[in-house]
Amino acid sequence: MSASMNENPLRVLVVGCGNMGASHAIAYQLSDGFEICGIVSTGKSKEVLNEKLGGGYTLFSDYETALKETKPDAVCISTYPDTHESFAIQALQSGAHVFIEKPLAASVEGAKRVVAAAKEAGKKVVVGYILRHHPSWERFVKEAQNIGKPLVMRMNLNQQSHGYMWTVHRNLMKSLSPIVDCGVHYIDVMCQMTRSKPIRVNAIGARLTEDIPEGNYNYGQLQIWFEDGSVGWYEAGWGPMISETAFFVKDVIGPKGSVSIVAKDAGGTGKSSSVEAHTKTESIRVHHAALNDKDEFVQEDIWINLQDEPDHQELCNREQAYFLKAVKEDIDLTDHLQDAVTSLQIAFACDESVHNGGKTIDLV
Repeated sequence: MSASMNENPLRVLVVGCGNMGASHAIAYQLSDGFEICGIVSTGKSKEVLNEKLGGGYTLFSDYETALKETKPDAVCISTYPDTHESFAIQALQSGAHVFIEKPLAASVEGAKRVVAAAKEAGKKVVVGYILRHHPSWERFVKEAQNIGKPLVMRMNLNQQSHGYMWTVHRNLMKSLSPIVDCGVHYIDVMCQMTRSKPIRVNAIGARLTEDIPEGNYNYGQLQIWFEDGSVGWYEAGWGPMISETAFFVKDVIGPKGSVSIVAKDAGGTGKSSSVEAHTKTESIRVHHAALNDKDEFVQEDIWINLQDEPDHQELCNREQAYFLKAVKEDIDLTDHLQDAVTSLQIAFACDESVHNGGKTIDLV
C-alpha cells in the first residue's frame, strides 16, 4: 500500500441515512481517517442528515450516479437489505472498499456473491456486527467459554415498536423477518461462544398484524443444535402489540455454571424499541455451579461491571475505526466474512423452517 494511501483520509460515500447510516456518517465526521464525499438516499433523510452534520455535503438520490461522480475509496451501505448485494458488488467493481450493515445480502447465495466480488476486486468488506466491538459482549463471549460444554444459550430482543420505529420495522419486513434481521447478531454470538459447527435448526413464527406482507411474520423464535451438543434459542418480535415483560434475555448455561447479561436500566419499561437500550449491558453476572459436601454453593455469584460501556454512537465509531484499520493494515477478513455468511445461512434456514410449519432444517 502506498505511503500516500496511509496519509490521506479515505473518501467515503454514505448510502442510506436512517438510524445506522446517520450514526456511521457521524463516526466518519469525527474521524481524521475518513472524509465524506457524498450522501445518498431516495427520500428526504439525506437533507436531514446533511443538516445534522453541519451541511455542505453533496447529496444524491441515485446510487449509481453518486458512485460514478464521487469515485469513492469506500462506500458505507446502510440501506434496506434487498439492495445490499447489488450496491456492494457495484462498489467493489468500481474499486471501493465496503462497510455494509448486516445482513450482508437478502439471501445466502447473494452473500456468497458479495464475498466472491470482494476477493476478485482485492477490496475489504466489513459487515456491521456491532456487538463484536462492545467490550461487555466480548467479555460475555469469553466468560461463556469458561463454563464447559455443552452450552445452553438463551437470547431474545423483543421490541414494542410504535411511531417512527414501527415505520422502520414495517419497511424492514418488506424483505426480511425479525429473526433474520436481528437474529444474525445473536446467532453470530452463539457461534463465537461454541466455535462448533451448527448442524440443524427449527423455528416458529406468527403474523400478528395485517400491516406486513402476507407470507411474512413479525414474531419468531428459533432453535439451533451444534455439533458439540450445545443448543441455543433466540426470539424476536416487532410491533405495537409486543409484550415488554421479557424483551431482554441474554443468558448462557454450561456444566460449570452460567453467565448472564443483566440490564437493570435498559430493561426498563418503554425501552424495548430504543436502539440505545439494545447494546447496553450494564452488568455481567457469573454464577459457579460448584457445590460443597452439603450441596451448598462454594462461591457467591460474581458481578462484572465494566467501566468501558460505550453508547450506540461510540460503538459505531469503533466499528468504523476497525474498518479503517482493516483497509490501512490490509487485515485478512476471510474469517469475518465466512462468519457473516454462516450466521445468515442459519437465519435463513430458520426462516425456511417457519414457512414449513416448524420443520427441522439440516445444515450439514
